[in-house]
Amino acid sequence: MDKSWLNISHRNNPLYENGAKEFLHFASLDRPDSSEILCPCRKCRNMIFVPTDLIVEHIVVDGFLTSYTTWIYHGERSSSSVSVDKLDRDDEMQDMLHEAFGIPPTSGFVDIDIDGDGFGGSNLHNKGFDKKTEEFFNLLKEAERELYPGSKYSLLSFLVPLLHLKCLNGWSNNSFSMLLELLKDVLPEGETLPKSFNDAKKIIKDLGLEYKKIHACPNDCMIYWNEMKDRTDCKFCKAPRYKHFKGESVNSSSEISKIPAKVFRYFPFIPRLQRLFMSAKTSTEMRWHAEGRTRDGVMRHPADSIAWRKFDEAHVDFAQDPRNVRLGLASDGFSPFKSMSISHSTWPVVFVPYNLPPWLCMKQPYMILSMIIDGPRAPGNDIDVYLRPLIDELKELWAGVDTYDASNNQMFQMRASLLWTISDFPALGNLSGYGVKTRYSCPCCLTKTKFTRLKNGRKYCFMSHRRWLPRGHKFRKDKIMFNGLAELEVAPKRLSGVQILAQLNNIRNNFRKDPLAKSLKRKWGDVDDIDNVLQNI
Repeated sequence: MDKSWLNISHRNNPLYENGAKEFLHFASLDRPDSSEILCPCRKCRNMIFVPTDLIVEHIVVDGFLTSYTTWIYHGERSSSSVSVDKLDRDDEMQDMLHEAFGIPPTSGFVDIDIDGDGFGGSNLHNKGFDKKTEEFFNLLKEAERELYPGSKYSLLSFLVPLLHLKCLNGWSNNSFSMLLELLKDVLPEGETLPKSFNDAKKIIKDLGLEYKKIHACPNDCMIYWNEMKDRTDCKFCKAPRYKHFKGESVNSSSEISKIPAKVFRYFPFIPRLQRLFMSAKTSTEMRWHAEGRTRDGVMRHPADSIAWRKFDEAHVDFAQDPRNVRLGLASDGFSPFKSMSISHSTWPVVFVPYNLPPWLCMKQPYMILSMIIDGPRAPGNDIDVYLRPLIDELKELWAGVDTYDASNNQMFQMRASLLWTISDFPALGNLSGYGVKTRYSCPCCLTKTKFTRLKNGRKYCFMSHRRWLPRGHKFRKDKIMFNGLAELEVAPKRLSGVQILAQLNNIRNNFRKDPLAKSLKRKWGDVDDIDNVLQNI
């Protein structure tokens, strides 16, 4: 029967719906007494029996499996000896590639001869393709290459789960290479398995999951980024960019080692955010906050919060498209080693996309790792220095970037905004720049904070939190359960964002770790005393 309707890119075309009805008629001939058949849509994937009156709806809404060209599950005889498992596996791999690169499976690219003279060569079909499309076709070619003659796995469909196992079980690169060597000896002649871990990485590198290593000043003054990327020393403290070893000449650039003094890893954020829309499985869920949320006034999701509503009222153009992304940023430090005696701190920076429903947005697969800052010392208040690449991308996202929406099969301008940060109280001070370790550490009370200095003189205690309770609350006059005093004061008035910004207008930050300040802190232990001493030096 005619299957040309499968190549129609827009599923709202009447020809596509007529083709789905013809398929249903053909499949019903194989099971005339059954009210259910296996559904070949991209979600059911020939794994779920669906009532026949819903088959056409599934195919039109979710699309037909692109590689299911011989309908062996529905009565058509296969002219090939390829197993059903291989068909399903190859279909999953091709779907993954299409979704990763944002190229619709029903596009005209599928029929292009990828075995021609190469991209940009004499093959007219391939001329003019950009680098992204070329990478897609290279991976598509790898997905179709057999692991060995007669194998049910392709090279790519075997390497991807193998590398996944490596990550889950913590295999070293050397052990992975040894496993590949053993498998090459075990597999029959004609196998295409790579020889080492590095060779395996080269095959799948075009999936675009790489990260950037960015050099930084060891004193956290600056990062070597954009206009500073070619410097060999710090602009502020003049610390060398690369490590110096014994016997090396500091003045001779040819003798300086190329081992950076400090490095952090940055994962480009925009491509990872775009892939939430490029995947047919998540692009619909990214509109849940506007289309699937229950609106009864109960707080079930951040979309029900006052902050979300105020943001939509302030930025109406942003709120008009439900695909625009609202983000939360989470960060905190931890020691990756079991022994706490080792001086090391790792700070991951993670984004949470709140467009997703609550049962997805806080799950690990949907959290986006953006940055890893590691070193012998925590970045502290100087974390702003390392966040600059991320801020640059957030500015670009606020203006909008071209993104493919798989659920609607169209391009759109995706915008994103950071609504808030998620952290404990010390990390809040690092991310916001507010002094949470001083006598005015409450970000709500600010200079109206009521503090009491403990007897040892090194710590502050805050006991006036009862003034935030309503007047007449029983806790306000309860002396025994608290500090022996009744609380009669009213809560201070919170400052607006405009008022806080006005207070910060004349503040200038000097980013760096000062070894002198560190030694003074050990001696005096009070921030005010250290500031007074540094001013007199």
